[in-house]
Amino acid sequence: MAENKLADISTEFAIQILKLTENIKGHYSLSNQLERSGTSIGANIREAKYAHSRPDFIAKLQIALKECYETEYWIEIAQKAGILSDDITKSVLHNCGSIRRMLISSINTARESKQ
Repeated sequence: MAENKLADISTEFAIQILKLTENIKGHYSLSNQLERSGTSIGANIREAKYAHSRPDFIAKLQIALKECYETEYWIEIAQKAGILSDDITKSVLHNCGSIRRMLISSINTARESKQ
């Protein structure tokens, strides 16, 4: 159940990122990196659903977690450079943080599970 919720939330987040980057003009590198990391989170979560082993499952979620941290970095850069407003970044960072916390919890649960 949690994995489905995580997959759904990360899909909505990817859509939010795509819409956000449509409004970034003149900063192709920034918008490209933000799109790539922001949409990669959900892709790796989906890949984890079909992992061939527990270590593979954990590895995929860890990649998603790394992409989450990278996405936060690009959002903060855009905010500090005045490319994105504080109001926009607050919402996006909140959503990214929620996904990050869920990923950490899922990784810890998978590591502790004795199946």
